[in-house]
Amino acid sequence: MALTPDGVAVGLERVRKTYGGEQPVVALDDVSAVFPRGTATAVMGPSGSGKSTLLHCAAGLDRPDSGRVRIGDTDLSSMSEKRLTELRRARVGFVFQAFNLVGALNVEQNILLPSRLSGRRPDPAWVDEVIRRVGLGERLGHRPAQLSGGQQQRAAIARALVTRPEVIFCDEPTGALDTRSAAAVLDLLRSAVDQYGQTVVMVTHDPVAASYADRVLILADGRIVRDLERSGPERIAEQLAMPGLRRPAASREG
Repeated sequence: MALTPDGVAVGLERVRKTYGGEQPVVALDDVSAVFPRGTATAVMGPSGSGKSTLLHCAAGLDRPDSGRVRIGDTDLSSMSEKRLTELRRARVGFVFQAFNLVGALNVEQNILLPSRLSGRRPDPAWVDEVIRRVGLGERLGHRPAQLSGGQQQRAAIARALVTRPEVIFCDEPTGALDTRSAAAVLDLLRSAVDQYGQTVVMVTHDPVAASYADRVLILADGRIVRDLERSGPERIAEQLAMPGLRRPAASREG
């Protein structure tokens, strides 16, 4: 599959990644995938299926052993670590299960941290809009320890949005949240796609969270074995439970 930049936020072409020495573990086995701009994709699969490795390679956090990864029209393969860091700061946002907020900074400082690190002054109107969207206007002076889990994750999403990234990568963003907080976080990510045309790639184990995505990729043994169009949680759960999940040949499910 040839990667073309038109309409593609992230592309992986025949990506392979192994870990270990004498008996290496294959985390990704010749994986190709395209994530179109302005869409949300959920990445699912059993433990050890390769979903987090796919996310890390797609985001430039880890280098594949072979194959190519592009963000937009930029090929990450030959970039130095310094250039990769600069690209991530300018064009990529991250949301993790553990929030990863800086405890010594208040909410406003955490939200603005990526802009400070990149040396670029954010648009004040956009910052105000992001803070309004996440509903933390009255919590800007609070430290993370003074917030609920849902509020911390909303602050983390605001931090990811404030630089207007092309792609937001999420690793189990609702895994530590109660049902109500998780729904609010998923609504925010959905609005980033629908209202602002951003691209979301989300690793999750939760069929309800995956149902917010336009597409669901299911991995097993380092390969994509299901590619579902937007589906309800029941259908996603059924696909995850199917005995054929571990067969190596990829299949397309409408």
